[in-house]
Amino acid sequence: MGNEWHRSERTARRARIRRNRRVWLVSTVAVIVVLGVSLSIVLASLQAPAEAETAPEAASGTQTPTPEHTPLTPVEQLLADADDDLACAVTFAGDGIADAPMLQVQGTLYAALPIPAQDGMAFGGWYTSAETAAAFQADARVNGADAVTCDNQQRELHGSWMPAEQNAAAGTEVPILMYHQFTTRPEGEDGWLRGNYAYIGDFEAHMTHIASTGFYLPTWDELSAFIDGRLYLPPRSVIVTDDDADQTWFDLAAPIVEQQKVLATSFMVTAYRSDPAPSPYVLRRSHTHDMHEAGANGDGRMVNWTADEIAADLNTSGDLLGAREVIAYPYGHYNDTAKQGVAQAGYEMARTIEPGKVVIGTDKYALPVVRIDYGMGLDSLISRIG
Repeated sequence: MGNEWHRSERTARRARIRRNRRVWLVSTVAVIVVLGVSLSIVLASLQAPAEAETAPEAASGTQTPTPEHTPLTPVEQLLADADDDLACAVTFAGDGIADAPMLQVQGTLYAALPIPAQDGMAFGGWYTSAETAAAFQADARVNGADAVTCDNQQRELHGSWMPAEQNAAAGTEVPILMYHQFTTRPEGEDGWLRGNYAYIGDFEAHMTHIASTGFYLPTWDELSAFIDGRLYLPPRSVIVTDDDADQTWFDLAAPIVEQQKVLATSFMVTAYRSDPAPSPYVLRRSHTHDMHEAGANGDGRMVNWTADEIAADLNTSGDLLGAREVIAYPYGHYNDTAKQGVAQAGYEMARTIEPGKVVIGTDKYALPVVRIDYGMGLDSLISRIG
């Protein structure tokens, strides 16, 4: 009897243990299932916005393109690269004109404006409007003698054309005025160089007349194109030059040039001086580096040296001045060897002291002048240039 009870008790205990194990296992599985469902809900809630954003794209089968920046125009690019409030983008308009915009600086003189070319035609110049360009209106013409002005950092210039035959028929003659030293003495200076000294009162009257009566002031590149017949110059054109860059030029004459805004060229002997330009309206050009001296035969070194020696001297001068367009022959002495040396050094023109005016076809290495000496007042100038 006792043994049967014990067997029955063991059997009951084993049954309880198996039942408890089944309850624990079911409870554990239930907890795991609940946690899994909860985690799925959380993950689904996190993914829902992203799926919502991409759903239209998935539905259409396309992707929204990445926005692209609009490219800058050439003018906008020039100004952006310059990053300067004084920068001015100049554009060019006119029949057959395709010159790219160029950057200029407000308040300075225009630099290196293009001179377009067209077969059988002469370029008429740049103007402030299409109407003034068509009329070749000299007082509206713009070149390197003018200060840059802009509206919202931009300026448009208008070009025009003239038949080559009409340009030749215009008969323009360009005087190159040649001054030397200056004096404040109305009676002039003493000594054998007395004639070289222009009275500063006369010079001021000259510049005032040029500035106020509608003269056009060509740049040297314009003069070169005019000689070739590629450019029209107004009949009342004039170029002002000074030889030697004497101190009286700096002290007396240059302030008048700036006051009257008359473009002028100072021919400098760079072995003697290569001072900065005293005014934006003064161009520094070469009177040679060290050839303003007598050579072996008593004439200037320009007609004693070889072409290679001349070119070497002019290269030195050009490097110091930063320009090579034109030179003035010392003492006016030159020959074919001199011309060769000038060309070899990369200069396009040379000015003599021979009297005359520049016309279409003039020898570029023998430009004539209108010499201004002491005692030549306003009436004398008007008789020579109008």
